[in-house]
Amino acid sequence: MFAKLEEVEQRLLDLEAEVSQPGAAANRKRYQEATKELSDLRPVVEAFRIYRDIAAEIEDHRELLSGDDDELKELANDELPGLEKRLATLEKEIHVLLLPKDPNDEKNVILEIRAGTGGDEAALFAADLFRMYGRYAERQRWKLEELGRSETGVGGLKEIIVLVKGKRVFSRLKYESGVHRVQRVPTTESQGRIHTSAVTVAVLPEADAVDAHIDPQDLRIDIYRASGPGGQSVNTTDSAVRITHIPTGLVVSSQDERSQHKNKERGMKVLASRLLDLKMREQHDKISSERREQVGSGDRSERIRTYNFPQGRVTDHRIGLTLHKLDQIIGGEIDDLITALLSHFQAEAMKGSTP
Repeated sequence: MFAKLEEVEQRLLDLEAEVSQPGAAANRKRYQEATKELSDLRPVVEAFRIYRDIAAEIEDHRELLSGDDDELKELANDELPGLEKRLATLEKEIHVLLLPKDPNDEKNVILEIRAGTGGDEAALFAADLFRMYGRYAERQRWKLEELGRSETGVGGLKEIIVLVKGKRVFSRLKYESGVHRVQRVPTTESQGRIHTSAVTVAVLPEADAVDAHIDPQDLRIDIYRASGPGGQSVNTTDSAVRITHIPTGLVVSSQDERSQHKNKERGMKVLASRLLDLKMREQHDKISSERREQVGSGDRSERIRTYNFPQGRVTDHRIGLTLHKLDQIIGGEIDDLITALLSHFQAEAMKGSTP
């Protein structure tokens, strides 16, 4: 590990020298690449330098223990446990910093929420989850751009698709994909019986220009007349767009805008992100079954979480975490869940990276 860290430190020094050269910013693309790499390397190198200083301090204290000065020996003996504890903590932090970075962590997200089993109750809970993520986004100062929605007559959502834009959105939401189960008494239940319903959540990294090359010959685009809510005149022109990606069979529809061009643009954005997600899952399936068991698949077909309203608790089944603060979580305070998931999957990744 230390040989690798010395290489990382040397790379940092080389980059610092490069960007400090007169005229370095003239090549804008290269300058941005170098400064981005610098910002990624600095936390690793700073932690390594502190680690190296503490390790040298520990060696000095151990030398004092073998000396003749009783006062210095006592001082060294008192300070050594604290130094060794700090060193062990730093080593764990460095291991995490050295883990391969997810190239999608910096990306915006296409968030798709769909009602599953449970009829109207599932649709109502889909609306609850959308509000939960919306409030969390507000706390993170992210912006939401709605790409499509399908409502029910009781105030629920059959489906909603939004683009979430901001700093490191995918890194925070990537473990939210899966089946979210709710257990509660529906407002229409006269006997007070608890019903179980399900909602699926998909978190797709927004495809950028590099990811999103789609051959127009692979597409079938159908134009039709929009129906349902969407504003005045939405259903008086042929503005709705259905895009079919022939090789994969993926279908995206967009009808919320009055403009056919805007509907097509929104549909292509969703299609590109779904194709990127499909590509990522295909790559994931190539990972060995042993590794897959270690880190979990994160597949949205898995039941990942249960929201139990009568008991006021939320349980994440992947990490066995139960929090008795359902009202706060539904209100958008989901940092405790997200942080616990990130820590868990980092720890599993560290196990998998150990020779």
